[in-house]
Amino acid sequence: MKYAITGKGGVGKSTITGILSHYFANNGFKVLAIDADPDANLAMALGIDFKKAESIIPISEQRRLIKERTGANPREFGQLFKLNPEVKDIPAKFSVDFRGIKLLVMGAVRKGGEGCACPENVLLKSLLSDIVLNRDEVVIIDMEAGIEHLGRATAGRVDRMLIIVEPGSQSIDTARKIIRFGKEIGIKKFGIIGNKIQHKSEEEWIRNQFDKNDLLGIVSYHNMIKEADIAQKPLIDLLDEKLKQEFLTIYESLITG
Repeated sequence: MKYAITGKGGVGKSTITGILSHYFANNGFKVLAIDADPDANLAMALGIDFKKAESIIPISEQRRLIKERTGANPREFGQLFKLNPEVKDIPAKFSVDFRGIKLLVMGAVRKGGEGCACPENVLLKSLLSDIVLNRDEVVIIDMEAGIEHLGRATAGRVDRMLIIVEPGSQSIDTARKIIRFGKEIGIKKFGIIGNKIQHKSEEEWIRNQFDKNDLLGIVSYHNMIKEADIAQKPLIDLLDEKLKQEFLTIYESLITG
């Protein structure tokens, strides 16, 4: 099963990616969690110690690896390089193990013209494509806002795109644009997760914005998410019964859907 998680910036993508990764791992699945967001917060969302999380070097910054696989120096233009670099061994060599979850931090090319065919981007796109097309475990990808970096071949093999929304028109508008563009590049199934819900009226408003078959569940707003971040503890260990049930509903919707 391959899931890509996206949404407007700040809606809680990394938090929900981290919790769902634990739910799959705790139920016996092999899980590969991919941090494809330039802000790279998934390690801490999973509950990995701050110092260890800070020590993880994203693939996009592995200069020696990039040159070895593409034949070109990163951050330099006008070079010839391989367009189909070998990437199959990268998850095993560069992922971090945590509570039955393998975390791979991909990073992004942080500079102007990042959509260019530079060695870093070629390696990242080849790696993401190989993971989605060929890996046999549960793959959960914490995407950056939007889905422009998903190629058509990769997108067509994602089992479901999960879009996180919060109460607010901008979040809903972003979700609708993602669905529209996602369909254009071959994504067939979508799932909506409402997050940061404080009142029943907010839940009802979000439910009215989407097809009922697409809504996977609702996650209530809770201070424990901030508290877990400050205490540097895995949020999965601090969930109260209400949040546990809410995430269980989403997890079961993914398993059965």
